[in-house]
Amino acid sequence: MSQALHTPPPVPVTPVPADHDLAALAARHGLSVSGARPSLPEYVRQLWARRHFITAFATAKLTAQYSQAKLGQVWQVMTPLLNAAVYYFIFGVLLGTKHGVPDYVPFLVTGVFIWTFTQSSIMAGTRAISGNLGLVRALHFPRAALPLSFCLQQLQQLLFSMAALIVILLCFGVPVAASWVLALPALVLQFTFNAGVSMIMARMGAKTPDIAQLMPFVLRTWMYVSGVMWSIDRLTQRDHLPRVVTVLLETNPAAVYIDLMRFALIDSFRSSQLPPHVWAAAVGWAVLAGVGGFIYFWKAEETYGRG
Repeated sequence: MSQALHTPPPVPVTPVPADHDLAALAARHGLSVSGARPSLPEYVRQLWARRHFITAFATAKLTAQYSQAKLGQVWQVMTPLLNAAVYYFIFGVLLGTKHGVPDYVPFLVTGVFIWTFTQSSIMAGTRAISGNLGLVRALHFPRAALPLSFCLQQLQQLLFSMAALIVILLCFGVPVAASWVLALPALVLQFTFNAGVSMIMARMGAKTPDIAQLMPFVLRTWMYVSGVMWSIDRLTQRDHLPRVVTVLLETNPAAVYIDLMRFALIDSFRSSQLPPHVWAAAVGWAVLAGVGGFIYFWKAEETYGRG
């Protein structure tokens, strides 16, 4: 007697929801894409909410920077002073750039300190993401907090150096003047510019870490054309330079902030030595770099730490 074969009943197939159905379901339950870029206003609010983290992170990095050195935080002042001494010997003495420049030592030290602020901020910003991938991948926070905290660290270091600068100014006979108050808005504008460029370089460095190896050469070239060791005003008056070269030298953002600080602190640095519309140029560079750099960095927010 043959045994009848029984066919099992068909298994019902659950239809796969379409993408728009899943999106609607997620929206209905308040879900969002993990790591998605927030809107620009929301991003600014998130950064402001983490302002204490940014400040604490900058202070901790500054404290740890020279923790292994016996002189500790003294190197915050000694490093730019030693750089200024080297530049004075090479450029001031050997190349003679000090001739015709009143108060050359305060002129040089001010230039070195202000340039170091920009240089260090940009170098730190270049490695802000690529050098902190563990932090970026482990915690969820606005990534702009990293380049901003590194710029704040460099600002704190500059303020330590400014104490030494004031002593140098007084020792070389530069009197205290009301114009010293102008150093504050100049520093605010320079910090905004530095932060914007740092965020641009942070995004570029996150995608191409090798940029950090190239930046020292770019920054060194930038320093040589920024009037750190020599007077742009004397060069443009003495030499018959093409007009376009003169404009590029005078509107160079690094030179603009250096000249503003010299004008604020050194009484022998006259307003006639400043480039035309210098405050407008300082504000323009700060707004262009600060706002443009922030938006440029924000647009790649969801890509940092991936790949």
